Amino acid sequence: QVQLVESGGGLVQAGGSLRLSCAASGRTFSNYVMGWFRQAPGKEREFVAAINWSGGSTYYADSVKGRFTISRDTAKNTVYLQMNSLKPEDTAVYYCAARQKVYDSRRYYNARDYDYWGQGTQVTVSS
Repeated sequence: QVQLVESGGGLVQAGGSLRLSCAASGRTFSNYVMGWFRQAPGKEREFVAAINWSGGSTYYADSVKGRFTISRDTAKNTVYLQMNSLKPEDTAVYYCAARQKVYDSRRYYNARDYDYWGQGTQVTVSS
């Protein structure tokens, strides 16, 4: 089992920044691909970003590319999502997720391929 706890959400004005954190415990953190997903009211959960087990490769949704940065600190068993130039359409509950490492990066984008989830943290961007 892997336990994930997100933090760092809140209310911010458009153009502002937030950094989300996801603390992992339970299994060897370095064996897992880590992802961030988000879900807005009335919408399906969507992929935001992912990082492979070594931290050497990152993947982003087109909607956040150039504004968001995913990173991981293996020593702290934590993954981060730095969000800059936030827009009202970024408003959602953000979830951290983990899956066993797999070399096919096409499997990083689908929420159904992830095994463990955090409880979510609300991000609200006002216009």
